[in-house]
Amino acid sequence: MTVLVVSNQKGGVGKTTTAISLGAAIVERGQRVLIVDLDPQANATSGLGISKERANGIYGVLLRERPLAEAIVPTALAGLDLVPSGPEMAGAEVELVPVMAREYRLRQALRGTAHYDTVIIDCPPSLGLLTINALAAGDGVVVPVQCEYYALEGLAQLLATIEAVRERLNERLEVLAIVLTMEDRRNRLSMQVIDEVRKHFPKLVTRARIPRTVRLAEAPSHGKPISLYDPHSRAARAYADLARELLSRLKAREPIALSGAIA
Repeated sequence: MTVLVVSNQKGGVGKTTTAISLGAAIVERGQRVLIVDLDPQANATSGLGISKERANGIYGVLLRERPLAEAIVPTALAGLDLVPSGPEMAGAEVELVPVMAREYRLRQALRGTAHYDTVIIDCPPSLGLLTINALAAGDGVVVPVQCEYYALEGLAQLLATIEAVRERLNERLEVLAIVLTMEDRRNRLSMQVIDEVRKHFPKLVTRARIPRTVRLAEAPSHGKPISLYDPHSRAARAYADLARELLSRLKAREPIALSGAIA
């Protein structure tokens, strides 16, 4: 089982959309996938058509030591399951502070999910204890970066946090990829940002880029990943390409040094 962490402390960069759409695309390639919604906003939960008001979700797993299997719910796509989030997660960061081995709560919970090929963790837009839990449990980090002016802002801090987690909590953790999202080929700034990010991270940036499309924006309101909502759209094809590329990287398993990635 491979655990992928979708993380960026900047909000609005396409983390949840990437977690859902990438998970669905990996299922289309014959794998069983579990998405863990670690974000108190619970957008991955609602985006997959699951109510945010469910009584048993990731909160019970992290704070009440309930078995993960009891929190898993199926989605509209066979082979894609979800551990939902909800309103009770709003205080989870604070409640985790006094807990013994607080950084490893999610890692311990995931030990009983061996029948999945891939677990994808959708992180909140912060570098707090919830994200640290995800990084401590992960094998690879996927960083969505929006093709906008402030694309590189905060990446240095994120990479420094990942490096610290690898040194102190999880030595197997790697940055698997940076994924450029919300690409608009008609926008000169968008193309300039792509060039800039590639210049800083030539080995990390994926070839597959995610376009800004209306159909992709509509999909969460229908509770479906883009591969179900509009399987022939440009966004669905882009996420299929991304899944293929990331699975190929995982197979190669070439560790990437983070030190000195950003001047």
